[in-house]
Amino acid sequence: MEAIFNIFSAFGLSASAGLNAYIPLLTVALLAKFTNLISLTSPWDTLTSWWVIGVLILLSIVEFFADKVPAVNHVNDIIQTFVRPAAGAIVFAAESSTIAHVDPVLALIAGLLVAGGVHAIKSLVVRPAVTATTGGVGNIPVSMAEDATSTVVSFLSIVVPVIIACAIVLVTTIVVTKLIFKKRPETPDIERR
Repeated sequence: MEAIFNIFSAFGLSASAGLNAYIPLLTVALLAKFTNLISLTSPWDTLTSWWVIGVLILLSIVEFFADKVPAVNHVNDIIQTFVRPAAGAIVFAAESSTIAHVDPVLALIAGLLVAGGVHAIKSLVVRPAVTATTGGVGNIPVSMAEDATSTVVSFLSIVVPVIIACAIVLVTTIVVTKLIFKKRPETPDIERR
């Protein structure tokens, strides 16, 4: 059962990395360093070193402010297109490394795809829509909501992974249902003479 919870945690952490690359890495590092909630195996235990934690704090601060400044946030999203999937791969592999039979390459690929997918939806769909509908004014509150969501999901992924499992099932069900029952545009009837 613990193996299943670790996989749920890994998925939640990598999805969180798609919103903010450094929050899940920092959450894993701090919880592994100061609690028994997570224990990292080599080489992932490097995340608990003080210099890595310091760098993650610094990068978190930089990303927090870069994502709140108009125009800079778009440049940040371009840079994060490479960073967030990599962070997702790292946290997925680090969390799932406690399960001996999960191939590390498979774990890295899964984390990369999950974080990359979340980042793609965020930067290609959500943010452009927010910018277009609010003239850019809505980007700051949305960015703050993304940071808060990333923090909560990261923490819950480790503490209560079953909640993440339920959320994954719920979101997947909603998306699949919408795709299956998507209304097709009605074509107007042509009047017959």
